[in-house]
Amino acid sequence: MIYDFSFVLVVLAIVTGVTWAADRWYFRPRRVARGAGGREPVLVDYARSFFPVIVLVLVLRSFLYEPFRIPSDSMMPTLIQGDFIFVNKWGYGLRLPVLNSKFVDVGEPERGDVIVFRKPSDPSIVFIKRLVGLPGDVVRVAGTQVLVNGRPMEVEAGDFYRGPKEEQYPFTVVAQEQLGEARHEVMYDPSRPSTQGEWRVPEGHYFMMGDNRNNSRDSRFPEVGFVPADNLIGKAVAIWLSFNPSHGSLLLWERMGTRIH
Repeated sequence: MIYDFSFVLVVLAIVTGVTWAADRWYFRPRRVARGAGGREPVLVDYARSFFPVIVLVLVLRSFLYEPFRIPSDSMMPTLIQGDFIFVNKWGYGLRLPVLNSKFVDVGEPERGDVIVFRKPSDPSIVFIKRLVGLPGDVVRVAGTQVLVNGRPMEVEAGDFYRGPKEEQYPFTVVAQEQLGEARHEVMYDPSRPSTQGEWRVPEGHYFMMGDNRNNSRDSRFPEVGFVPADNLIGKAVAIWLSFNPSHGSLLLWERMGTRIH
């Protein structure tokens, strides 16, 4: 069982629903019979008003789209700290809130997807990374090159990074990387190799990496490791708001409304 905002919504839905139903079918008829009239107590009035709103929010967050805020730079240049994104909750199958058990199988993650997931060692912490290795894959990282099952993923180096926080990454290069059918940007410092090694992905698990290859705690590190399928929350699909005063502007208009690749 996962105790998060969905848990709070479920509890609120149960409390308001039971309060409203108990009054509707038990207490109200007795008030009327006593001649006390049909006026609802304040608590019941609030329960009746909030119950449908809470249920609607719960359904939207649990089965359609859920908003998340990017807390770090690990997915730069694709996502920056202060981006607010929508996460598709149904693309990988529908799960019951709180219990997190899948009851409808819709689709499977694909290499290159940007995925929000729960940290395996601490499910209360939510991460966002890019899917590099599928179950059964052998992933190798050598310098700036990623190899999957012995096949190098195509990387086309570009210019130095220019954008929000560029003063913090003066020697960082932005490159175009091809992961299966997905083509996306990554960034790395050629003079500072990222964590290297080789990993075989177990069945039912996934290997995740951040696009900011020198500054990402991901599946290359033991505290994260392979991500079980049950820990996946959904696929990041779009930026709906970008807000960070440290970037020199409260709102980064050019990022808002863009799809995540």
